[in-house]
Amino acid sequence: MDPARLAELERRLGHRFADAGLLERALTHASWANEHPPAAHHEGLAFLGDAALALAVAERLLEAEPAAPVGVLTPRRAALVSGERLAGWARGLELGALVRLGRGEEQTGGRDRESILATTLEAVLGVVYVDGGVAAMRRVVGRLAAW
Repeated sequence: MDPARLAELERRLGHRFADAGLLERALTHASWANEHPPAAHHEGLAFLGDAALALAVAERLLEAEPAAPVGVLTPRRAALVSGERLAGWARGLELGALVRLGRGEEQTGGRDRESILATTLEAVLGVVYVDGGVAAMRRVVGRLAAW
């Protein structure tokens, strides 16, 4: 992994990662891990990051509109955590250049595929949560969502 690009990612996120190995795992797609056993991929971290992201967004929405009904808050949260939105944030962070992909994904444009970018961002957010807890997650999501 390119240390300069990782430092730039940290700057853009506003979070310095304590565990470089965990960040490397977050940037490792299953296709790369399958070609480089026993490397671990990012899917478990993406699962965690998705949940942490949903919590941070739900908290922010409820804080902004404490009396809003669930029927209003739920679609707003869904829009903020959609694959399209996450991929856009990932593109802004230039995650496509950092993700480790297998040969097939590399050859078929995986670096700009919405699903790969969104999942990679969720994995990075999972590491932010593990690394810095809920407060760090709130700060990073706030930067990404610009609220």
